[in-house]
Amino acid sequence: MIKDFYENKILPPLINCCCSTKPIQFQRQKVVPNVSGRVLEIGIGSGLNIPLYNKNIVDQIIAVEPCAELSKKAAKVAVSANIDITFLEGVAEKLEIADKSIDSILLTYTLCTIPDTDKALSEMKRVLKPSGKIFFCEHGLAPDKNIKNWQNKLNPIWGALFGGCNLNRNIPHLIKNAGFKFDAIEQMYLPSTPKFIGYNYWGSASLVNE
Repeated sequence: MIKDFYENKILPPLINCCCSTKPIQFQRQKVVPNVSGRVLEIGIGSGLNIPLYNKNIVDQIIAVEPCAELSKKAAKVAVSANIDITFLEGVAEKLEIADKSIDSILLTYTLCTIPDTDKALSEMKRVLKPSGKIFFCEHGLAPDKNIKNWQNKLNPIWGALFGGCNLNRNIPHLIKNAGFKFDAIEQMYLPSTPKFIGYNYWGSASLVNE
């Protein structure tokens, strides 16, 4: 009962607070306006990306979110922003979306939490059009040994408190190994953010021709 209360009532606003800091919002602004066509946002959360979409180049937005409480918040943001979004309650590892039907997939602070990233990225490959792209902004494994050590030590506790979020995932490795090639990728420590949580990767990637 206590666990359910924490996950349903405490965790959603906690995640929303952590994911809406000024440095993180600035990172979102670098990525979200670039998506176009038929868009799939994985893990829309409370809708922090919604006001950043460029309505002039987006035809449709489909959002997948496993947390019903966060989806409700996102739906309200969509109404306020006058953006029509189709919400699907589900997980990234099993997308109820047709093959080769999506132009852009948006991932912001999502790969850290998806339980089976390999399966999720495989599903993203399946639903992307051959010309489609993923646009990502994620935190992950830092390049400095001392920070890495702290990430590895803190990861079990952090994950238990923050809904399965991982501090130490190698984001470029995950994306590349899934069969994508980077069109652009940048990385840095975010300002005014603890280094163990603040190493960010952002950019875009296309499907590797098979």
